[in-house]
Amino acid sequence: MEGYCVKCKSKREMKDTKEQTMKNGRKAMKGKCANCGTSMFKILGK
Repeated sequence: MEGYCVKCKSKREMKDTKEQTMKNGRKAMKGKCANCGTSMFKILGK
């Protein structure tokens, strides 16, 4: 899974990803940046 890392300021590969459901019912992926280890969050489609 690929997401935007705020610390690296570029799209990076996510590791240790877990799928979550947000309060509004939408799906999201949560993980860590493979490069720097910062938490990443990506909102998926419905």
